[in-house]
Formats: sequence, structure tokens, C-alpha cells
Amino acid sequence: MSALRCFNLQCSRSCGDRHKERRGGGEGEGEGKVKVLEPLVTRIAFGSCANQSDPQPIWNAIIDFDPQVFIWLGDNVYGDVKRPFKLFGKERTVGPWKNAPRFIPSPPKELESRYQKAKSNPGYYRLRQTTQVVGTWDDHDYGLNDAGKEFGGKITNQKLLLDFLDEPQDSPRRKQEGVYTSYMFGPVGRQIKVILLDTRYHRDPLRSDGSVLGSSQWTWLEKELNGPKSAITIIGSSVQVISNLSATTRPLFSLESWGRFPKERNRLFKLIADTKREGVFFISGDVHFGEISRYDCSIGYPVYDVTSSGLTQAVEKAVPHVFSLIVRFVAWLTPTTMRVISKKLQIQPNFGAIEIVWSTTPVTLKLEVRDIKGYPVAGVKFPLVELQSRGLMPSVKAGEYRRHCSLEVNLPWMIKYRLAILFYCSVSVLLLAMIGLAYAATLAFRLFLHKCKLD
Repeated sequence: MSALRCFNLQCSRSCGDRHKERRGGGEGEGEGKVKVLEPLVTRIAFGSCANQSDPQPIWNAIIDFDPQVFIWLGDNVYGDVKRPFKLFGKERTVGPWKNAPRFIPSPPKELESRYQKAKSNPGYYRLRQTTQVVGTWDDHDYGLNDAGKEFGGKITNQKLLLDFLDEPQDSPRRKQEGVYTSYMFGPVGRQIKVILLDTRYHRDPLRSDGSVLGSSQWTWLEKELNGPKSAITIIGSSVQVISNLSATTRPLFSLESWGRFPKERNRLFKLIADTKREGVFFISGDVHFGEISRYDCSIGYPVYDVTSSGLTQAVEKAVPHVFSLIVRFVAWLTPTTMRVISKKLQIQPNFGAIEIVWSTTPVTLKLEVRDIKGYPVAGVKFPLVELQSRGLMPSVKAGEYRRHCSLEVNLPWMIKYRLAILFYCSVSVLLLAMIGLAYAATLAFRLFLHKCKLD
């Protein structure tokens, strides 16, 4: 286990409240022992989507940020195998006549070796010497792209993830079904609770509108939110909670998110509101871009979702450089009702940064997405009191549009599907142009033949 800075941590695990305290010598308490105060946490970093085989220079920027805690939000390694893009042939991995899976799981030994490679990365190794590292998983380190509860390798792969995170061998987390857990950092009155969800182990199929967390994890989460209060509560989800871009990108493509399970997302918001938990916001990953979303009509106060994805994987890196302007145009065109800065989308490698200024009155919270050099590319700064219940819940009337309140799925169809409309119109124009060119070429050839006969 890596040597950590002298950082006292109280952490409550999912199977029974597991609290750890350190005590040191001193004066003023019985038998010469006093409780060492929990250090004040002011900086937390987080990230996701780190391919162990790619260069990872972003660790230098994260180390320069000097976080006291780093949170993995999934795809900590890419453990499944991505097969070639084949539209034709015996095994077709894409297209309407697809007959073979694009992704297949790796054997456990191969996944273990990929974790070892990630853990030995020099930048990540340096971070682990000075920072408390915690985390959850997403699909590619769970074992298979877009997989849920049906995946058969989840029991073995849970052990491999917990080994990667240096989870103690006697941790209750190693005995439960799923990797969800929680931590409490900082001194009383300035505590930060971090709740990490498992959105894979119990998740029903994507188009089912079934469960994301499963009954046991819901029971645990209710207990956590009803537990001791904290100034700030960070809920980490491997997939986006607030943004639901699939509502505006289908039928071209879809992204995983809580928005594809509307009943579960409503249940999550209702649970937070019913427990009267204040100071709550979300962090997420998965989508290979960074953004900050806000929803004002869910829990009685504005709730933010800071998405950072990925440390190595990013939308712009996935396409040839000549198409980068097209990618940026598509990102700009895609409708969104929840993004804080509507056209600000970070499509290059990034990490998330959280700063809490406890010395100000009121306490100030800064949430940012930072680029590979550590510069903020999207961010919000606000007093912590903004994350307190205001009594009345804002609402939207049928047919009314309100930013940060109207869901993407309820947008007028001309706006919601404008990306698909543009795509199909562009394809139609291109086809008509090709037909026109073919007709003109045929006509020119026939005229040429006719002239030759006359000659």
C-alpha cells in the first residue's frame, strides 16, 4: 500500500459503519491522550477514463493542483477488448447486420496485468505518495462495455479493483455485492462526506427503465444520507446524473446516464430532498468530455453535476485532427438545457477540481474542469449556502421552457432532434448532389458519343 501523507481519515463502509480514528500523545485529556483533529480538506481532484496503454501526462497537472484526496470515477483501466470496426465480412461488429460483439471481456489475468500497468505509471505513483486515493468503477474496468448486472465476471473483477485501490483485506467492501462505499473527511463542522455509487453491479438493461443501484444499495444509500450531517456531500456516480444528452443525440448515438432510467433518477432526487441533506452535488465521468450541469427543479436547491472525462480518453482524440472542427461544431449544435455554460464542452483530456475556501464568510465552493496543463476550461464559483433548501420547489408548466429546469427529453422536437435533422438533411443533399453529378456525367458522355458518331 502506498505511503500516504499524514492524513487522518474517518470512513464509513457500506456493511456496518466502519470508523477509523488516530490518537496521539498530548495533554489535556484523560491518561495523557488527546484526539488528533481531522485535517481540514480544501482540495479534491477526480477523474475517469484512463487507458493504461496511453501516455498520461495529465498526472503532472493533478499533482500541481496538490489535492488531499483523489477520486476515481471509473474506467480506471480499459480491461475489455475492443474488436476491429467491421461493416462487412464473416464477423460484422457494427451496422444493421451486426452479428458479433464489438467488445469482449479480458481474462482475469489480463485485467490484473492492466491494473498493474496503470498502478506503476510514474505520474500516478507520485500522486499516491502524497494523496489519499479512493474510487469506484465504470463499465470498462467492470469488465465489459455498457455492461450491467448480467455480466458474469463481476465477482472476480471486484477483487481486482479493490486490490488496485489498496482496499484492506478485512474491508467489508470485499464481502458485499458491489463496490459502493462512503468516506467522511475533515473536522466536525467542516466535514466533507464522499459517497461513491456502483452503477454497474446491480444495473438493469439500458432500455428497461429498471434499477440502477439495486435494492441493497438503495437501502444503504438511504442510511448514508440519513446519517450524520456534513457541510458538503459529494456523490460520485460513474455515469452522468443530470445531463441526458441521449435525449438529443438519438437516433444517431446514445450515451449512458441516469436520464435513461428516469424513475431511478427521480427516486434519487426525492431521497436527497426527503432526507433534507444540504450541500449535495454530484461528480461523474464516462462520456469522454467535460462539462458542468445544473438542475434547479429537483431537491429544493440547485444541484450541480461536474463531469470529468477522461484523463486520457477524449472525443477530439478519437477522430482524425482534420475532423476536429466538425466535432466542435456538433458539440456546439447539440441541444442542452442543463449545461452551466451552454456551449462550453471540454472535448480534450481533463480532470475535475474541487476547492473549498473555509476561511471566507460564507464558505465558498469552486468546481472546475481543468485541461492537461491544469488550466480551468469550465467552472463555477458560489457560496456554499446556495446548496441549502429554499422551501419552495421551482416548477415548469407544460409547454414552458426554463433553463436548468426543463429536461432535454421535454424540448420541442425541432430543437431536440436538430442534430439528427441536420445529419439526415446533409446526407440527403450529398446523395442528391452525387445523383446530379452522375446524371451530368452520363449526359456529357452521351453527348460526347453522339459527337463522335457525327464526326
